Order: sequence, then structure tokens, then C-alpha cells
Amino acid sequence: MKLLSFNLASILGKTAPATVALGFLLAAGAPAAKANDWDDCNRRIAYTEYRYHEAVERFGPYSSEAHHWAHERHEAYERQEHLRHEYWEHHHGDWR
Repeated sequence: MKLLSFNLASILGKTAPATVALGFLLAAGAPAAKANDWDDCNRRIAYTEYRYHEAVERFGPYSSEAHHWAHERHEAYERQEHLRHEYWEHHHGDWR
């Protein structure tokens, strides 16, 4: 009576194609990551600008809500500057 019986070649034969397919899909999606970062950054800036202005209108310019969204807006602009710097270094870093 066989209680535990498995064939190592069978297991490897089933997992190898799946691993190769997953690796191919991950490698194929890599170039789009940069564009998505930039789009996400611009979307975050627009959102924080909107929330900041809404907080100022609703609670006043010196409220804790306005202060919070001003801080978030500042971080969004810092992220944009970081991405811009990365882009510049990647495309123009070896010109010197």
C-alpha cells in the first residue's frame, strides 16, 4: 500500500513552466513602472492640492486639517522632484 508517493520529476515538470511564465510576465512589465511612477506622482499632487484647498475653505488656513494637507502636498512635490532627479541622472548622468 502506497501512502506517500510522489515523483520529483513530475513536480518539477509542472512548476518549471509556471516559473518561467511568471518571470517573463514580471520582466515584460518592468518598463511601464517608470511611467506609472510619474503618473501616480502627478495624481497625488493634484489630490493633495484639492484636499488642501478644500480644508482651507472649510476649516480656515490655520486649521490642523489645512496644515496636514499642506504637509502632504509638500511631500508630494518632494517625491516629484526626486523622480525628476532620478530621470535626469539616468538619462544625462554620463555626459560629464
